Amino acid sequence: MARIVCLGEAMLELSRAGELWQMGYGGDTLNTAVHLARGGHTVGYMTALGSDPFSEELRSRWQAEGIDCDLIVTHPTRQAGLYAITTDADGERSFTYWRENSAARAMFEVYAIDEAIAAAETADLFYFSLISLAVLPPQGRQDLLRLAGKVRDRGGIVAFDGNYRPRLWETPEAAIRARDKAIAFADIGLPTLDDEVQLCGAGSALEVAAHWQRMGCREVIVKLGADGCLLPDGTQCPVREPLRPVDTSGAGDAFNGGYLAARMNDVPVTEAALAGHALAGWNVMRRGAIPRRDEAAPYTKLQ
Repeated sequence: MARIVCLGEAMLELSRAGELWQMGYGGDTLNTAVHLARGGHTVGYMTALGSDPFSEELRSRWQAEGIDCDLIVTHPTRQAGLYAITTDADGERSFTYWRENSAARAMFEVYAIDEAIAAAETADLFYFSLISLAVLPPQGRQDLLRLAGKVRDRGGIVAFDGNYRPRLWETPEAAIRARDKAIAFADIGLPTLDDEVQLCGAGSALEVAAHWQRMGCREVIVKLGADGCLLPDGTQCPVREPLRPVDTSGAGDAFNGGYLAARMNDVPVTEAALAGHALAGWNVMRRGAIPRRDEAAPYTKLQ
């Protein structure tokens, strides 16, 4: 199995269950990391947490999912961020965040990060997102891209998700510049059409794929939500059956997990996309960004 490192900000998650709120955890790259670990790969998560009880709870729960937490550095004064999920009648979600002073935003400022960087450089697959860049200060963004470059220099694969959250960026132009810089370091690109339309007015999935390929990414999968995805050869891979989602939180992250898990097992692109659809479909029929594993979860198909 491949050795994978995912980098980003993972937070405490509040989600509603009837009249009650329950505590969990989530974050785009963390969600994908959990799916990859459940799919049988060796997965390390690279971020910063605090030394508070909530941060310790996060470490414990991620380890229980099989994630290697040795790349998590401890910030001396900051704690984990927090977000709450609300969903409408169609399962569409909205988020409220408390993350301005999260430890993850200062991960590259922690002394112990040098050791984590050295370990991450040797990964078979290094995965991050536009959100990973958004939460970092300018120097941290440079440090992240430098790390991606070192992974490629050593023969590893870099995967990048263009997850766009407008509130995390001072301007769309700043997000576009950061996205394009990151694309140039990526071997596998995982943009979402809706994000690209919102960010830069993209006219079609083909237009998105062409731009990412021009920027240097050789394997681009454009996610189309309920319509499936666009494959690198320009053909569309639809979902196997339409669903009425319970909660769309983490759907794209689950697709990424299924797709990357399969690709790292040398599964062809089309079959990997179907594996991504299957995992995303399972995810959206359950509540929370990372639902509890059950008998219907298609993780064995990724192995």
